[in-house]
Amino acid sequence: MRILGIDPGLRITGFGVLEKSGHQLLYVTSGCIKTPSGDLAQRLKVILDGVNEVITSCQPQQVALEKVFVNVNPQSTLRLGEARGTAICAAVMHGLPVAEYTALQVKQAVVGNGHARKEQVQAMVRRLLKLGGDPSPDAADALACAICHAHGGQGLGKLATAGFRMKKGRLV
Repeated sequence: MRILGIDPGLRITGFGVLEKSGHQLLYVTSGCIKTPSGDLAQRLKVILDGVNEVITSCQPQQVALEKVFVNVNPQSTLRLGEARGTAICAAVMHGLPVAEYTALQVKQAVVGNGHARKEQVQAMVRRLLKLGGDPSPDAADALACAICHAHGGQGLGKLATAGFRMKKGRLV
């Protein structure tokens, strides 16, 4: 199964593609879609075209992306939601199923700690996918999202988390 992970952002949208073969995860590609400053509609078009290009060239069967968190600045949250919606539209236009995960779920699945720092996520992505170096922060977040989806979105070891909640980094 080939999975496209997306870390949506209006300035930089990270993407990462991996293949799950049994219990093994194989790196395919990753990168960033960078938008120019200026007109919002043009920036969203760049994201749409970029995600379409990745889907066309990599042929994923599923898409996983990070849910929007609420910022202190409501305008930033709205813009992030628009970028995220654009990425979802690209996937849906190709008939791909879309799964959504919170940053906490992604970090828990990859690092084992829902409050891990970006550097920890990068290092674990590099380790899990046996990469030669750390991917960029945005590409690492996208790959982490794909890894989370490959693990069933339930953290390391596929722990069943239904009915539980996180408290101080632990399931209770």
